[in-house]
Amino acid sequence: MKTIKTLFIAILILAVAPLTAQTADEIISNYFENIGGQENFKNLSGIKFTGSIDLGGMKLPIEMYQTADGKNMVKADVQGQTFYQEVYDGETLWGTNQMTMAAEKSDSETTANFKNNANDFPDSFLDYKKKGYTVELIGKETKDGTETFKIKLVKEPLTVDGEKVDDISFYYFDTENFVPIAMEQELNSGPGKGMKVIVKFSDYEEVDGLYFPFSINQGMEGQPGGTVITMTEIQLNPDLDMAMFTFPEVVVKTEEGK
Repeated sequence: MKTIKTLFIAILILAVAPLTAQTADEIISNYFENIGGQENFKNLSGIKFTGSIDLGGMKLPIEMYQTADGKNMVKADVQGQTFYQEVYDGETLWGTNQMTMAAEKSDSETTANFKNNANDFPDSFLDYKKKGYTVELIGKETKDGTETFKIKLVKEPLTVDGEKVDDISFYYFDTENFVPIAMEQELNSGPGKGMKVIVKFSDYEEVDGLYFPFSINQGMEGQPGGTVITMTEIQLNPDLDMAMFTFPEVVVKTEEGK
C-alpha cells in the first residue's frame, strides 16, 4: 500500500511539474503578452521619448528618438545649448563634442557595434531567434527584494580593438508580472572594462495599449550615484523629419561664395 501511495505522489508531481515549470521562451512570450503583444510592437515605426536625465544632482531635459529602420538620437539641453549624442542615420554615428560644441563622427568600430544594437528596435527580445540571438533561463533570483527569473541573452558579437567578443547580458524578469526590472552587463572596453553596468526599470505605464518603463536607473555595481532617466511622455509612431539624424557637414565658403 505504501508503494502504491508513493507511486501515486510521484505521478502527481510529474503531472503538475509541466504546468508550473517555466522556460525562457514562455517567460518572454508572457512578457510581450503582458505589455501589449508582439504584433503591436512590430507595427511601430518609431518612438519619441521626452523626459529628464539626472546626472547626480544636475537635471537636464532630454528627448530620445528611435525608428524601426535603425535611426537613433539623444538630445539634451544644457544652459541654452543643445547637445546631441548617439545620433545614427543608418550609416554614420555622431554626437556633440562637449569641448568644441562641434558635431563629431564616431570611429568605425564604435559605429559598427552601434549598428548591431540598432537592429533591436523596439526590444531586444522581439524576434530574437530570427536575429540569431539565444536566451537561457539561469533560474530564479531575488533582486532588490523581488523574486525574478534570471535570463541570459546572447546577441551577435561585438568588435573590441579588432577582436570579436560575446555580447552577453542578464535580464531579471519579475515572476509575477513577467517584465524586466533590471539588466546587468559587463563592460568589455574602456577604463571601466570588467566592471558591471546595472540598469533598473520601473514605473511601467500604458501608452496607446503598450507598456513602457517610465523610470530607468543606470549605474556601476558597487559605485555610488548613477544616472536616472525619468520619462514624462512617450509618443508612438511620431512624424519625424529624417534629416535631423544626418551628420551636419561643415560648409567651407570660398572667397567668391561668401
